[in-house]
Amino acid sequence: MRRRTANNERPLAPTAPRRRPGQTEADNQTAASPAELNPASSLSKVLRQRELANASRVGNSRPSRPSKAELSANGSSIRPTRRVRPVATQVVLDRSSSGPARSRSSSSGLHPLSNGQSNAALRAYEESTLGSFDRIVPVLKRLSALQHENDFVAQAQRLAQAELGHELPLPILETAWTSQLDMRTLFAWCVFEAYEQTSISFFNEDPLAAQDGSRDAEVFNAFLLECGFHLLDITPCADGRLAHAIAYALRLPFSSVRRRSHAGAMFDVENTVDRWVKTEHRRYREGTPNPAHSDTRYLKVVVYHFSSKDPCHEGCAAHGSDDKAAAAQGLQRLKDFQQAVENSFCCGASVDLLLIGMDTDTDAIRVHVPGRDGSTDLEHWLDARDVYEATRSLRADQARERINALVLEAAAGSPDEGMVKLVARLLENNLSQIDYVRQYHGGSYSDFGHAERFIGVGIGFKEVHLRNLTYFAYMDTVEEGAPDLDVGVKIFKGLNVSRGLPIPVVLRFDYHGAVPGARERAIAHCGRVKAAIEARYSELCQQGLLHTLLTVRDRDRHVPAETVSSSITFNTGGGH
Repeated sequence: MRRRTANNERPLAPTAPRRRPGQTEADNQTAASPAELNPASSLSKVLRQRELANASRVGNSRPSRPSKAELSANGSSIRPTRRVRPVATQVVLDRSSSGPARSRSSSSGLHPLSNGQSNAALRAYEESTLGSFDRIVPVLKRLSALQHENDFVAQAQRLAQAELGHELPLPILETAWTSQLDMRTLFAWCVFEAYEQTSISFFNEDPLAAQDGSRDAEVFNAFLLECGFHLLDITPCADGRLAHAIAYALRLPFSSVRRRSHAGAMFDVENTVDRWVKTEHRRYREGTPNPAHSDTRYLKVVVYHFSSKDPCHEGCAAHGSDDKAAAAQGLQRLKDFQQAVENSFCCGASVDLLLIGMDTDTDAIRVHVPGRDGSTDLEHWLDARDVYEATRSLRADQARERINALVLEAAAGSPDEGMVKLVARLLENNLSQIDYVRQYHGGSYSDFGHAERFIGVGIGFKEVHLRNLTYFAYMDTVEEGAPDLDVGVKIFKGLNVSRGLPIPVVLRFDYHGAVPGARERAIAHCGRVKAAIEARYSELCQQGLLHTLLTVRDRDRHVPAETVSSSITFNTGGGH
């Protein structure tokens, strides 16, 4: 059957201009096959990096602790009512048409386009959230020294409330006098509690001030349409060092971006086409975010990553720490998506593509600026660090003009005006993040390898926007997501199992609350994936070295994740 053209009398798809590069020699080259999925960090280096990261995070400022609380009157509740710890001040970016507003008093040493006030608020959020996870091991070490005291249970609960903001399960504490305290179960329990508190705080308090309807989100949505794009769909690598790519590195409102993380940024083409169809259908039916006849495009972005400190070992594991392979295969996946849309819905349905690299040591990005025809040059890019140096001595208005000129110069061909505006904004935003890393991490992260706190499995995790908090294994079933999950388990064998600590796995499946029975199906889905994980890693589970927390969330509402069950259970006793 011949492919339909864009000249049909009845348009079958949005009528934005077709954007496809001309055939080039590079297009005919076969992308290198992915290297074996194998994180290269050695055990000693991983542990040292985490120690350095914890030390630098504590620094001279420590998140405030809640006051000590006495035990509840009955003292028998296994899952006490959660008390949400105070979170950081909201991150207010206060954008105008000319770009982000700056701090009222210019901070010494910052780039003229840096937002020092936003940096301080983001730092507070980072310390508060990651600190809730990093205090767990020190608290458990103190409990280990107290477990044979006469009033151990009371002391343990007071310590947990003061340091962690929640109580500990009584069945474990009350049996400590007959055997060693079950540290593995306590550790997993505390990680799961910290995750639940993080989710509650994120959705109830909006610490990033970027939920749907927020000022930042509305301003950016309008700006995106001005640039000629009705949706921004970004796929970063699932590596935990890119979990903050949206809110920190690119400084975008999370609610304005469709984010799907995959190992190596190798997103599923068919699923992405399905999401494109839903987006365009909504434009036809509802005119949201704009009518279907408007001359705007769907922008698909891939964010690959590399390491400036240790490029041969700390790059993307899915691509064997090969920067060129990560970029080439990311671009190929983008082209496959574009071709799939055009083949199915005619060339008038073309999407726009953008390839971005990110240095996980400094958070500086490099952008492969495309030409108007969609061409992308893998060998040339615009590095945010070069932009920083070229504009640091200019006034803010001069710096913006210079950035636009640099973007125009870096384009692979004659550039699209809207793409230039968007890329210039992303680079400007990234200047703040470069200063952020310089201000609070000495210019580059001490934990330049993996240092994630838990594995996130499934579909969701809208609340995770912090570096090295989560390793994502985006999947519908364990069978199809096994390679991603295996990478995560191997990483955590070095981070946790080598120290006798379990691997915490949070399962998550979001559902549409407006669909009858959707919640029940999501819970059942969690159960099936949990069973598959336990079968695949049976030895770890039997040794208490892998625990799971099952959660679901209604994606149609701005609500926290709901915990439905856990692998941590306690015998109720009694009976014959």
